[in-house]
Amino acid sequence: MAARADDTQARLTAYEGLPAAGTGTGRDPVNLPMIRHWCEAMGDTSPAYRGPGAIAPPTMLQAWTMAGLSGHGERTGPYDELLRLLDDLGCTSVVATDCEQEYLRPLRPGDTITFDTVIESVSGRKTTRLGTGHFVTTRTDVRANGVLAGTHRFRILKYAPARTPAPPPPARARRPRPVVNRDNAGFWQGVAEHRLLIQRCTGCGTLRHPWLPGCNACGGPGWDTVEASGEGTVHSYVVLHHPPFPAFDAPYAVALVQLAEGVRMVSNVTGVPYDKVRVGMPVRLEFARYDDELTLPVFRAVTA
Repeated sequence: MAARADDTQARLTAYEGLPAAGTGTGRDPVNLPMIRHWCEAMGDTSPAYRGPGAIAPPTMLQAWTMAGLSGHGERTGPYDELLRLLDDLGCTSVVATDCEQEYLRPLRPGDTITFDTVIESVSGRKTTRLGTGHFVTTRTDVRANGVLAGTHRFRILKYAPARTPAPPPPARARRPRPVVNRDNAGFWQGVAEHRLLIQRCTGCGTLRHPWLPGCNACGGPGWDTVEASGEGTVHSYVVLHHPPFPAFDAPYAVALVQLAEGVRMVSNVTGVPYDKVRVGMPVRLEFARYDDELTLPVFRAVTA
């Protein structure tokens, strides 16, 4: 196995030093307009990049080699062969990992740029979070008027994607939490105790639901509660098909229940399929526990 790995690595490193792209020429000489645009984009206000003696920002090195949409031509045969060999080894995915530049002399307006690219190195097989594969580094030598001005190294990882276990099925979404405030806290406290409490005005005796800070009949602020018997009938209902919500299994019926005490409340009807709910159907209160934190009053259909 070790001998096979050594043979594979030897095949890969045989491409080191071979051209990755043909010699190219910058589409434009180094020039002040491009320098100005670069500095404005980068927010660089150095005086070295302005005026008669201006130089180009060193980090513009690669910019002078770019050819735009037209490109500089095709990759060389050796580079394509290397990539095909890595594909055959199972390294079918690619990701750029980093680049580095080395500056040997400043570039000045009027300089003519030429460059060539070689395959500088192919690493041994490496294991990463993405998978196992080989780092391929190409080196572009940039020349100004024939003199080496800098180098640009670009590194990719050609890799076989790591096999990841299938994600577990998503946990069932929690039902929405009721909004509890000082006006309705007593109602939810009753629900926690499996009691359905109805507000009663201490001024005129009117029952009301949902809970309110004052009586909607006489406007009185005083109130106490009575416990509902739990008997009721379906006054009206709708069947929800859309939009879907992860915490609910559509379709389902939502009913407006007329309590025996005379007030109405919205809840779910259980015990029968959604398409069997009918207006006038008798129902009886029960409390459904949905998780460790949530208990809600629902109404079970009373069947003959």
